[in-house]
Amino acid sequence: MSVPFAVTALDGLDDFETWSAECLLPAVGASVAEARRLVRRELTSRGCASFVDDCQLIVSELVTNAVRHAGTAFALRLRGTREWVYGEVFDTGAMPPRLREARPDATDGRGLLIVGTLAASWGFAPGARGGKIVWFVLGDS
Repeated sequence: MSVPFAVTALDGLDDFETWSAECLLPAVGASVAEARRLVRRELTSRGCASFVDDCQLIVSELVTNAVRHAGTAFALRLRGTREWVYGEVFDTGAMPPRLREARPDATDGRGLLIVGTLAASWGFAPGARGGKIVWFVLGDS
């Protein structure tokens, strides 16, 4: 299954020399750890180690949302240079992500707040064949 990058988020990026990586994972809790390993491996090998921690946390939140709310296989894609990293999670769920106001004693509901705090930019777009793409950018794009 090939999932196209979110067109709205990547306009103009072909002007840069970039690397990319992607994987398709099942909607199970273990996929969160697998996605984090992919982030560490790819970013470290591409000279982007300064982005690893923030990118792992963002990906963890987005993948957890895909597993919890879409409940189907999902795709994780990363693209970047040494100055920035763009990532996206595609799932087949139709509902767009939404920020929630978590109560102080709640143990969940802060994922998109974390994404918004760490990312230089983030958003979502409908998938070309249904579903949705939640994307983020770290660094200076």
